[in-house]
Amino acid sequence: MSDRAYLATRKGLFELNRTHEAWHVDRQHFLGDPVSMVLPDRRDGALYAALSLGHFGSKLHRLDAGATEWTEIAAPAFPPKPDDSDDKVEWAVKQIWSLAAGGQDQPGVLWAGTLPGGLFRSNDRGDSWHLVEALWNLPERGQWMGGGYDVPGIHSICVDPRNSRSLLVGVSCGGAWLTNDGGESWAPRARGMVASYMPPELAEVEAVQDPHRIVRCPGEPDKLWCQHHNGIWRSVDNGAHWTEVRAAPLSNFGFAVAVHPRDGETAWFVPAEADSKRVPPRAALAVTRTIDGGRSFTAWRGGLPQQHCYDLVYRHGLAVSDDGQLLLMGSTTGGAWLSEDGGGQWQTVSTTLPPIYAVSFA
Repeated sequence: MSDRAYLATRKGLFELNRTHEAWHVDRQHFLGDPVSMVLPDRRDGALYAALSLGHFGSKLHRLDAGATEWTEIAAPAFPPKPDDSDDKVEWAVKQIWSLAAGGQDQPGVLWAGTLPGGLFRSNDRGDSWHLVEALWNLPERGQWMGGGYDVPGIHSICVDPRNSRSLLVGVSCGGAWLTNDGGESWAPRARGMVASYMPPELAEVEAVQDPHRIVRCPGEPDKLWCQHHNGIWRSVDNGAHWTEVRAAPLSNFGFAVAVHPRDGETAWFVPAEADSKRVPPRAALAVTRTIDGGRSFTAWRGGLPQQHCYDLVYRHGLAVSDDGQLLLMGSTTGGAWLSEDGGGQWQTVSTTLPPIYAVSFA
């Protein structure tokens, strides 16, 4: 079971540690700066933090294993837009929205997803990056559009543990895309999803879907879960087909999803009221869990605020550790909770942190 975790927030990166069975905020990094994403790289023990500094742009820092000082490394950057391009999207990184480590057989390989919807690869632990042009140049990218942001973005990067050259990415709003050759070619993987915000004749178009978050089960890699803008979907064939899950209680809307590391039938969600409200149903925070592939769910509330609670959990605000029992959740209102029994009971870590963008176990 993990003894350390990280919270990326609007005002810094906070480190949680467990001592004598109690969790507490132990250290702070980049205090006052917005940290949009954090990635602990389990291959070599390095820690990566992405900062979103407004006028000063997106920055990326690495803390090597055993080091006490962060090193600023290169940040993903688009090449100049061709003079004859009719692309209405500005070719400039607004935010690093996702980070993922390459496979175990790819030391030094990192992936980054940005706003706007660029996918970048580094082969040298972030010292340099290059745009994955085959995805960026897809004709279908012209159909992508902003969801919660003004521009589309890549928030989910799911590397296949069986084949490091195979990964699936989730785009809001742009569907899901799969490569099996390290990014040289791509195929849509959103068949079965339905976008009810589109006209009926366009609702099933794969390139306009709004998956809020997609996660892959490491132990059963063909099994994927998606919290979509219009519901919950799952796939058991590596995204070739998606089936809507209709048994979710409280609400099928939300942003976060986590999957058990070994059991692809078990997943957790944080329901919210849709669109204009974006608060917990009946102002009472809950986490829902299925252990049978979405046929049934349990709503867990123990230890979570049940009155006048307006916390929203972002896409990367829910994480599960390698043992499948320890969960961490952080909210837009600065609340952080931990569960050590698979989500049944929660303990409050803090209710006064800055808004939390992403959480991760070391």
